[in-house]
Amino acid sequence: MAQRNEPYDYHHLEHAKHQTKSRRTLWITLLLTLFFTVVEIVGGIMSNSLALLSDSAHMVSDVIALGLSMTAIYLSERPSDAKYTFGYLRFEIIASFLNGLALCVIAVGIFIEGARRFIHPEELEFGLMLTIASIGFVVNLVLTIILSRSHHEEENLNIQSALWHFIGDLLSSVGVILSAILIYFTGWLSFDPLISVVIGCIIFIGGARILRESTAILMEKVPDKFDLEEIRSALRKLEGVEDVHEMHLWAISTNHYSLTAHMFVRSDIQPFCIILAVNDMLEKRYGITHSTIQMEHADIHPHGEYGKLFQHH
Repeated sequence: MAQRNEPYDYHHLEHAKHQTKSRRTLWITLLLTLFFTVVEIVGGIMSNSLALLSDSAHMVSDVIALGLSMTAIYLSERPSDAKYTFGYLRFEIIASFLNGLALCVIAVGIFIEGARRFIHPEELEFGLMLTIASIGFVVNLVLTIILSRSHHEEENLNIQSALWHFIGDLLSSVGVILSAILIYFTGWLSFDPLISVVIGCIIFIGGARILRESTAILMEKVPDKFDLEEIRSALRKLEGVEDVHEMHLWAISTNHYSLTAHMFVRSDIQPFCIILAVNDMLEKRYGITHSTIQMEHADIHPHGEYGKLFQHH
């Protein structure tokens, strides 16, 4: 008998994402960022501006961040297999975590160099500093708008982390321009490291936020949009369900949720009917389309003193 070519397993929910808009957006953003990063590094060295160099360092992190984001998008499109049964969606969160960590590390570096420049101010080349910062402002504004639109159309933490990089860049460009103008009119060179420290604070806040959100997903925290006790209460109200326990709800990646639960059910109702009711309620009321429910009887499955509350003999 001829063998049939069958997939290794059946999944009613495809563990993959198809993000055409995000992929195209990131390619455009990556190429423009790479070009301007080279320009800004050269300009920062020639003008001796810490504010400009801190911005260029952030731009280097942007290139790395975008590279990680691109990798995450391509991996997320790969189907699940016998080794990675949830697919490769979690790499989106790993990339976000690394991006957030990079933002925080860069911010600390800016703080350290800013403190050094406060103690030992250095002369600047204002014209070059202002010109490159102005070009950077335009480039970063365009890229921030592009990424923002993509994030609204195909929301995920990966794009959000890349967006935070460019929000930081946009603010950095504003800071460099402001720094150059203030130094020109006041002659106070300390404005350069002062503005840099402010930029560093903004970058650090964005990085910390991304780190917090990505860590919560990696730790399989219940997503903030859900109330686990509310869902448990709703499940208990379904006909045939006597109790819900050993319940877990987590995010594999952004907007991709899984739920598992054990249920004590009545023996006089078909468990298949209860499963249908559970899946229908979870999808329609909470948007959860991937659930695994284990049906149990308290008389058969031992649960200690807790299980005795639901025994019928």
